[in-house]
Amino acid sequence: MKYVILGSSAAGLNAARELRKYDQEGEIVLISKDIYVYSRCILHHYLGGTRNLAQLNFVESDFEQRYRINWKKGLAGEKLDCGNKQLLLSDGTREGYDKLLIATGSHNFMPPIPGLDKANNAYGLRDFEDVEQIKAAAAKAKNPIVLGAGLVGVDTLSGLMHMGKKCVLVEMADRLLSKQLDKRAAGAYEKAFEREGNKFYFSTGVKELYLDSEDRIKKVALSTGEELPCDLLVISAGVRANVEFLKGSEVETDRFGLLIDETGRTNAADVFGAGDVTGRTPIWSAAVKEGLTAAANMAGVPRKMTDYFAFKSTMNFMGIATMSLGNCEAPDDTYQIEIEDDGTNYKKVIHKDGQIYGAILQGDLSYAGIMTQLIANKIDASKVKKPLFKVDYSDFFHIKNNFEFYYDKSEEDTYE
Repeated sequence: MKYVILGSSAAGLNAARELRKYDQEGEIVLISKDIYVYSRCILHHYLGGTRNLAQLNFVESDFEQRYRINWKKGLAGEKLDCGNKQLLLSDGTREGYDKLLIATGSHNFMPPIPGLDKANNAYGLRDFEDVEQIKAAAAKAKNPIVLGAGLVGVDTLSGLMHMGKKCVLVEMADRLLSKQLDKRAAGAYEKAFEREGNKFYFSTGVKELYLDSEDRIKKVALSTGEELPCDLLVISAGVRANVEFLKGSEVETDRFGLLIDETGRTNAADVFGAGDVTGRTPIWSAAVKEGLTAAANMAGVPRKMTDYFAFKSTMNFMGIATMSLGNCEAPDDTYQIEIEDDGTNYKKVIHKDGQIYGAILQGDLSYAGIMTQLIANKIDASKVKKPLFKVDYSDFFHIKNNFEFYYDKSEEDTYE
């Protein structure tokens, strides 16, 4: 059996490990544009100088030898021929496969801002090459601006701060991390960043860039009409799935990215997918689990992606630890919201008809274990007679001889 994995980030590398666990004899070929192993989630640490390249690596030093992987570096997929089970690569060669995993990730979305296509001091932060360019440009920059306040944008802000920079961050939403946090939780971060001299422009976009004779940005015009000096612009206004090479193939995609089922399969025979290429859950842990699930099924071991919550993020900016699960705001007034807030530690849970749809924990994360168990075991929150944030393991779990917790649904109605 010959397995080909296209992409070497969280999904692809973990899939390679998993394949070797199930198939000791099969051939594993890993193909990637990257020549280094690094976690994209912590690239900002390299930008800020708190980690070197080796410290971004998340696999064993003998990864290729240990798992007997033929890694072809510096190559991208150009075209997929499902009928002949062949992948055309960027060097003109073809790679045949018995089973193929598409884990090509995503790339930065560059918004249609006048002047952006010519500007030579505007960058996205997605790959190691990007961060190298930003780091070099930031060393001389006096007025850096970050466009976009999602996780990548705030990561970039943190990295630039470690370089001693004070930044302006421009965001179309009314707060930073709007997909992960509500106004209260986001506000804690905003105040902490502002105390260090950074400035935020929310509900605002960049309308136009003004370039000098060398096509370098000298100032930006905001949608509010205000103009700001700028000598470095980092774009983190979203990503797009790397599915362009699938055009003309039978593999189905939609406006988000690659379409896969709960086993990691695409609509094409023996073609699987995992990670950011789906455009659904751009979270490290989700990409890892998708890669593991797809690999198991590629090797003939049935597995489904049903063991994780749809959307989970953990972060720790400015010394403020936060965990976000699912919806950060109630979709409508039929949902119940439970909040506990002492000014430093903030807890919020959104539930309806006993099912938890979202939660935010900030400051003290000790409740995270309880929350994870409530969700993972689909425990009916409406049956809990005590305040939700006072729930502990003794309310729902007994300890087995091996000290594992389990949930007994037959006792739901008895808890006070």
